[in-house]
Amino acid sequence: MLSPPDWLPQAPLEPLHLDWLTTAGIDVAILRLDRIDPLISGNKWFKLIEHLKAADRAGAQGIISLGGAHSNHLHALAAAGKRFGFTTVGLLRGHPHDTATVKDLQAFGMHLHWLGYGGYRARHEPGFWQPWREQYLQLHPVPEGGGGLPGAKGCRRLKEMACEQLSALGWSHYDGWWLACGTGTTLAGLVQAEAGEHPVYGALAVPDDHGVAQQVESILHEAQLLTTAYELFDASRGGFAKVDPLLLEFIAQTEQASGIPLEPLYTGKALLALKQQIEAGKFARGTRLIFIHTGGLQGRRGFS
Repeated sequence: MLSPPDWLPQAPLEPLHLDWLTTAGIDVAILRLDRIDPLISGNKWFKLIEHLKAADRAGAQGIISLGGAHSNHLHALAAAGKRFGFTTVGLLRGHPHDTATVKDLQAFGMHLHWLGYGGYRARHEPGFWQPWREQYLQLHPVPEGGGGLPGAKGCRRLKEMACEQLSALGWSHYDGWWLACGTGTTLAGLVQAEAGEHPVYGALAVPDDHGVAQQVESILHEAQLLTTAYELFDASRGGFAKVDPLLLEFIAQTEQASGIPLEPLYTGKALLALKQQIEAGKFARGTRLIFIHTGGLQGRRGFS
């Protein structure tokens, strides 16, 4: 039987010093979820916490979930399974091929099944999970990316974590959050935690047809949250996993200036989108924002 680990990692909140922020008169602090752990990195652990508790209540021995061949979610799940001693199974998009991430999944002991592309597209259809649950009776299914209301609930902790560190920055308040969105789960958790007190701004790292807006609304509706304050911005740069010379140049310049590693699928896109919104006049001088570094640095190996 799976026993959820009593592990609540802490991420440092650091001032972000960049020329374009200084010019705009805007303060940004970055919550470094990339620094909580070498393997179970980023926002992925927080999205897993409540799923692990649900698996324990169901008497499960482990988790079955799905993602791509560079999936940060599966990487964190497999690493957690190895470290804390529970079974993990991954359902992967596409056909068998080796990536650095896939090799890690195998080394961590995750059992892999390749769905092809058609099989992966069927993941939202009724009955998708039935044959897998029959094959793995002792495992608890978790949506892609650790999504849904349980995933969002685990991310509520991020507000408390950041607020505990505000005084060390000399901040008496903040005016909102900015983060990348892949499924919208982390954003939905922050919106729940804020309950309208501060706005949450989501930079969509995937196109509209991924249904992030609908997923966020579904989670908030299930949570029966009536007061919401959030806004979504397109940061996909033409599609999921799409990169271009402007983005890569921005990442290189930002890493050199700040010393903070970024990756091009989520955090890099989100920070560039913030710069563009600031330059467009979205935020007034004196605004203070908390930017979430959602981790995912292991995925950079796919771009080497």
